[in-house]
Order: sequence, then structure tokens, then C-alpha cells
Amino acid sequence: MGDVEEMGEVVEEHSWDSPDSGSYEAAMEALSSFITRQKRGDKSVALPGKYSKLERMMMYIKVLGLEEKISGLRIIHVAGTKGKGSTCAFSEAILRECGFRTGFFTSPHLVDVRERFRIDGLDISEEKFLQYFWDCWNQLRDNVTEELPMPPLFQFLTVMAFQIFTCEKVDVAIIEVGLGGRRDSTNVIKEPVVCGITSLGMDHTDVLGDTLEKIASHKAGIFKPNAPAFTVPQLPEAMDAINERAQQLGIPLGVVSPLRCEDFNGLQLSLAGDHQFINAGLAVALCKSWLQHTGNRGKLFAKEDHKAHLPDAFLRGLSSARLSGRAQIVNDSIPKCSNIASGDLIFHLDGAHSPESMKACAKWFSEAVKQHKNSTLWSPVNSFCTNQLTDAHCQNGFGHAENGNHSKNVKQILLFNCMDVRNPHVLLQQLITTCASSGIHFSKALFVPSMSTCNKVVSGSTVPSLNGSKSNLSWQFYQQSIWDKINGNDPHLEKEIAEKTGGFRSFALENSLYDNSNVCHSRSEVIPSLPLALKWLRDCVKDSPSLRLQVLVTGSLHLVGDVLKLLRR
Repeated sequence: MGDVEEMGEVVEEHSWDSPDSGSYEAAMEALSSFITRQKRGDKSVALPGKYSKLERMMMYIKVLGLEEKISGLRIIHVAGTKGKGSTCAFSEAILRECGFRTGFFTSPHLVDVRERFRIDGLDISEEKFLQYFWDCWNQLRDNVTEELPMPPLFQFLTVMAFQIFTCEKVDVAIIEVGLGGRRDSTNVIKEPVVCGITSLGMDHTDVLGDTLEKIASHKAGIFKPNAPAFTVPQLPEAMDAINERAQQLGIPLGVVSPLRCEDFNGLQLSLAGDHQFINAGLAVALCKSWLQHTGNRGKLFAKEDHKAHLPDAFLRGLSSARLSGRAQIVNDSIPKCSNIASGDLIFHLDGAHSPESMKACAKWFSEAVKQHKNSTLWSPVNSFCTNQLTDAHCQNGFGHAENGNHSKNVKQILLFNCMDVRNPHVLLQQLITTCASSGIHFSKALFVPSMSTCNKVVSGSTVPSLNGSKSNLSWQFYQQSIWDKINGNDPHLEKEIAEKTGGFRSFALENSLYDNSNVCHSRSEVIPSLPLALKWLRDCVKDSPSLRLQVLVTGSLHLVGDVLKLLRR
């Protein structure tokens, strides 16, 4: 899958001979050679040469002859802790519905690296990806020097995005920051049309600093002279830092309120969760500003009424934007099991990996569970469906359960893993507390290792190994112990959960499960591989026709991407 950002870089010898360029797998192998081995935030080792990262980025851009071409791109540049991908997705969909040719660069990818590059709302084709990849590869390889080595992964993909968008002649390029802002590889953009900062929180403190003020200062580093900036309501220490940067540059800073339900004329946001009203509001402001500064606002807004209702094109964009792995619901189609309703195993996927995003994820999941209890239309989903889903499984933005709810015993399951740079105690505590406040409790928590690794890029069609016996599960056991401790520390909660989840403990893997507890059927388990976890979940609903499982997959975008890949097989 690859890291979000290449803040960790390593001194390492590579052989840059071009592999067989006729193969997509060869391109993935070549991409993997860009991945660095240094942990994020470790400044003890750096790439050879005297240049900083952004100086090298400018040199790569010059090698590809992109310096003047990039200045011709009409760019929306977005940073933030939470919601920058969603804000960019809304912005892209809005401007595409307005009739513009759009380019969208995002990170990370979940299933296939081509997801990072969208043209007119679609992932770049394999054919075009190979064309642009080898063009960039060959030009950079031919110009490697001791002072200018080949770039790390995210730098290469960023340069490649600029190459794609200039060659594809997009009208607007929406660029999502990888990490931070000031020193991010995307910050070679000198003249954006407009910049945005989404909600901020304490994340990547090893790189960005240990206070909200320091983090906000990094994010506001994308602001440029003559380019208006927008943000959403922030905590005072964050807002002060953002304001200070805007004042230094003498640029206007707009603070955007969330959209309201009445703004949509009966339509729904395509991305679920109350927090998406914040992201949608920022996207609308960014798009209005972009239209104004490119001379296109008058085509959609009456000049005499700046507070007019949103144009139909905006509403279409807000109700059709897609972003995989964020508040996404997938009905599993169980292979070779026609007697099981597709609504009996429901995956709720959200790659939340910070305390703030986990709170939003828990609120969204709790609301989806409550909606499921109250209606056969069990929850709004985004308009994107996996390849496994048919129209019967996803219609008009809703997933349809094929069996009535009243005859089903519905249970909530957690499928969790987070990276070792995260604090699982903070994430799990936030999840448990937020869900419990809505009366939602998990019948079982499954802790699994991710299939994807940080040192290899693979294609979306790569079949994952089903063998998890060689995995080091110490991190998963540690997360399980935290889960058990949190639940065990609250006797009232323990009793309430036991009453709500009675009987489910009989569903346990007998021979395929690693369990370090003394309780035979504990409410948490460590499973050695993700394919085995999926098999167990499917076996549960196959063996018990009255059972319906709502599975929350969260803690890591890597985990979410792996689950999506398995469901698409």
C-alpha cells in the first residue's frame, strides 16, 4: 500500500536498471524500490546530497520539464488532520459536475496505487499509468547523480501526479497534502488558486510537533501570497497559528461553517457521518473561490445574490463524491453460498487512526447500527460499491438487507489493527466510550495483522497469502490486552455488555485461533491472518441462519484496504 508520506528516508543502494516495462507487476516492483526503511520522524539518517527535500523536488520537476507547466495548473491545495481526503473528493466531484476536467491526487491508496490519480472522477487506467510511470522513471534514472538520487516513493508519486495532470490538460487539479504541509512534497506548488485546511488534531506529533499550535503552523505552511485560504472552526491555539500565517502573507482567511441539511434540497451527502457536513462546507467554499478566481463564478451564481441556494451542479457533486475506506458500507456476497442473504454479513469500513477520527467513526457506526434496527434500509452508504456488489446491494445510496430485521439476531463485531506508531489504548478507549454512549456494544473484538506491508507496492489483483502462521502477533496480543483491560475496568459496562451479547461466546474458532487468555470463549480474540478472520465471519453466518453480523473495520487504512481487497476477490 505504501506510506502516506516519505518523512522517513534512508541511505540505500538501489539498482535502477529498468525492469520489463511491459508488465504492470514490473512497475509495482520498480515502485517498491522507492520505499524507504527509516521510521518516520527519525532524522539521524538522510538521503545523500546537500539538498533538502523540497529542493530535490524542484530538481526532479526541472528534470521532467514541468516547472512552467505546473505554474499553468489551476490548483486547489488542501491540508489538515481529519477530512482532507473527503474535502478533496467533494471538491473534485463538484467541479466535475460543473463541467470542468478534473485531476485529483490523494494518498494513501487502499487497493491499487492507481487510486491516487483520478482523472474526471476515475482512477487512471492501467495503460496510462504505465505510460506516465515509465516516462518519469526513465527520465529521472537518466539524471541520477550523487547529489540527486532517485526519489523516495511519495516524492516520485507527487512528481508523477504533476506529469499526469499537465499532460492530461485538466482544468483543475485538487492536491491533497501527504503529511503536514510546510515541508510536504506537494508544497512545491507556488501559485495555487485557493488553499484549505480541514479540522486539526494531535497526529504525527513526532514530525509536526507536540502542540496543536505547532501542527497548525505546519499545515498553514501551504498558504501562498495572492491565494485566498479557508478553514473550518478550530480550537483557539490552532486558529491563532493559521491566522498568523495568513496575516504574514496578507491573504484573506475565511472560516467556513458546516453545511446544513436544509442546504441539500432533499438530497443526501454521499459520504456518511455528521463530520462530513464540515468537510462539505469547506469544499463548497473552496469551489466557489476557485470559480471566482478563474472567472467562472458568474456561470453558476447570480452576481446579485451571493447567498443563493447551492447550484444543482454543487448538489450533484456533494451527493455523488466517493472516497473508498471512509465511512463505507459493504454487503458481503458470500462465495458459493446462495442460501445466505447478502445482508447477513455487513462490513462498515473506516480507516480512522487518530483519536478525533475514531470518535467520528464511532458516531457514524453507532448511527448506522441504530438505523439498521429501525428500518430495512439499514444505513446510508457512499455511492461507491466494490466489484462484489450488485445493484441489489447498493441502490440510491442505501444498502438493502434482503431478509427482514425482525427475525435476525444482529451482533456488532470489531475487526481492528493499528500501526505500532499509534496508541491503541487511546483509540480503543475512544471507540468504546463513544459507542457505549449510544448504547452500542461489541459482541466480539478480533485483532488481526494487516496483509499489506510498508515495504512493497502490489497491484490490486495480487492474491494475498492465506498463511498467517508466521506472523508475529505480539502487537495484536498487546492490543487485545488493552481492549480486555478497558472493558474489565468498568463492572457496570461489563455487566451491560454481557446482557446485550449473551450467547455469542459460543461462536469461537476451536483450532485456528490464537488466544492468550484463560477464558475459553473470551469476547476478544487474536486471529493470525485476515483471510482467516473473514472465513470465520462467513462461517458464523452460514452456520447460524438467524445471525446477522455488523463488522466495524477500523484502526488503519492498511487494514481497510486489505479487507476491501479480500472482498473484491
